[in-house]
Amino acid sequence: MRQRDRAAVVRTHPLCYDCGHIRDEIHKRWRHLLEEFGRAGFLLLFAFAFPLIPIGASFALGILRIRPRKPDPVKDDIYECGVETEGTAWVQFNARYYVFALLFVVFDIETIFLYPWAVSLRQVKLFGFVEAMIFIAILLVGYLYAWRKRALEWRY
Repeated sequence: MRQRDRAAVVRTHPLCYDCGHIRDEIHKRWRHLLEEFGRAGFLLLFAFAFPLIPIGASFALGILRIRPRKPDPVKDDIYECGVETEGTAWVQFNARYYVFALLFVVFDIETIFLYPWAVSLRQVKLFGFVEAMIFIAILLVGYLYAWRKRALEWRY
């Protein structure tokens, strides 16, 4: 079939599957699209289904009267780790706990970034080595700053 005839068939019948080459062209485009976005769509499907399954199960158990509709006062009671609370719930925590945890996360993530660099050192050669040394130098400056501000000391 000539190019002009093919264009006329597509123009008049956009979903025409009588012509084999047009059908193959449409399937090729869709197959390529599915290869590119199919994995993301599959993950998106799981992202929606994963939280909806427990919600649906809870709803179904409520309809079957397996899940209690009106919990008793014991279930409504506030507790922490099985121990009854003492005092008010509005307790201010020391900020050093959070600073210490953030510093741990920063220096822990450093090792995650250095591992792929160490594995690919032969491929990245001098440029990768210099880049990693700059990264380590920046982290060292941060570490020395935290040390000088006594953020790593544990005082009561």
